[in-house]
Amino acid sequence: MKKLLLAIVVHLSFSFVYSQTITELQETAKSFMRQGDYANAILVLNRAVQMEPQNIAVLKDLSLNLYYQGDYDKALETLKPVLDMPQADDQSFQIAGSIYRQSGRIDDAEKMYKKGLKKFPKSGILYNDLGEAQWRLQSKDAIKNWEKGIETEPSYSRNYFNAARYYYYTGNTVWGLLYAEIFLNMDPFGANAPEMKQLLLDGYKQLFKPANIEQGNTDKNPFIIQYLQCMNKQSALVSTGVNTASLAMVRARFVLDWFAQNKNYPYRLFEYQQQLLREGLFDAYNQWLFGTIQNLPAYQNWTNTHPEESKAFYHFQKSRVFKIPPGQYYH
Repeated sequence: MKKLLLAIVVHLSFSFVYSQTITELQETAKSFMRQGDYANAILVLNRAVQMEPQNIAVLKDLSLNLYYQGDYDKALETLKPVLDMPQADDQSFQIAGSIYRQSGRIDDAEKMYKKGLKKFPKSGILYNDLGEAQWRLQSKDAIKNWEKGIETEPSYSRNYFNAARYYYYTGNTVWGLLYAEIFLNMDPFGANAPEMKQLLLDGYKQLFKPANIEQGNTDKNPFIIQYLQCMNKQSALVSTGVNTASLAMVRARFVLDWFAQNKNYPYRLFEYQQQLLREGLFDAYNQWLFGTIQNLPAYQNWTNTHPEESKAFYHFQKSRVFKIPPGQYYH
């Protein structure tokens, strides 16, 4: 009797597995993946591969789970057939490059990203990861690829993050500031937001040093010239120090001055700042950017004394996706 019951249970289990569609198996695997249970995700995806051996989405998911489990050789073995398929997407090459990078094969990762970019020359994620691989090789080509990613796919955030760090640490203050703030608006609640906020605050302290603010007289980039000229007019406002309050005043006047004089360089970041000014949310925005980093207790006190403004900005921020339109590239 027990053997009969066991046989029935096994039969029903296999019947259930085979009755599931590919989509259902993928969703089950993704549920395991979100829980960090890669072994069970791999088990389910292997069943899906048996059902559809040429399904690119399934093979990518399986490779990714093998990668997260640390089985790099098996992950590459699974993914390599996908890379030769005409339907392979840029993510396929990105996953392969990530596997090479994690296993210490940086040169192979670089080759894989470049191979992908021949097929997808406007892929922001491939430019970003190529730049990261080159940065590990201490190649100056890294920033060229992050910039190319910003130019070709301007609403992919990670290139701004890496470029902002690069420019801040190499002394190119203005582009570090612009890219850091763009990244923060694209990924305001991500794990890298605190680092970018600190970079932004420190970057403004660097900007208002005389040698930097006067760069507008010598810089050859007309966009940067106009930016620095507008900022230079506000430098008296930080004579007693760069802090949340002084930056809010500087940046508000900068926006007003920029749009009063500048008609040649539409820029989504400045348009967004202008929108916040019109909505009465610019102070809350600057508190969020700088107050949380400069003095957290003071920021918490500000939110307590400005509850409506704070809530309004939070809901406004949660309700929209910040994107940079194509063509607004001036570097």
